[in-house]
Amino acid sequence: MSEEKEAFENPIDKDKITENPNSLEYGHHLGSALVKPEDQGKLKGRALSAMEHQTDMQLDQIRQQMQLLADQAKQLSDRKIISEKIYGAEMRFQPLINHVYHLYQKDDSTYLLSLIAPDQWGRSKKSFEFVATVRLLADHTWDVLEKNSDF
Repeated sequence: MSEEKEAFENPIDKDKITENPNSLEYGHHLGSALVKPEDQGKLKGRALSAMEHQTDMQLDQIRQQMQLLADQAKQLSDRKIISEKIYGAEMRFQPLINHVYHLYQKDDSTYLLSLIAPDQWGRSKKSFEFVATVRLLADHTWDVLEKNSDF
């Protein structure tokens, strides 16, 4: 029997076999799991696409937040300008908190705060230009409810 062991010669090339097949990182026979190399370009492309999508969503959120802040700043600026015009305007009454008033600009470029809305003048309408409809708040600032877009 020992002669048969020595006489046996493996027909497979020695470079293509291993002494320890369980230590290989790839399948070494037909029944092994398929090991297929990954296409690195596809992986990177998918990852890059996902990253761009995610960052674009976050940038859009930040743009929306910035737009909201810009709109709030514009409203506050308009409110300040109109409040200054109101406190420099002619008033023939004492404004009450939470009441609605209307600001007009006269022909001589002075301002008038009135109880009369633009659609309530009727035939006796003076030559005033409507500026804004406002409400007096408790802190004596004015909330602009409506304003003339030309102003």
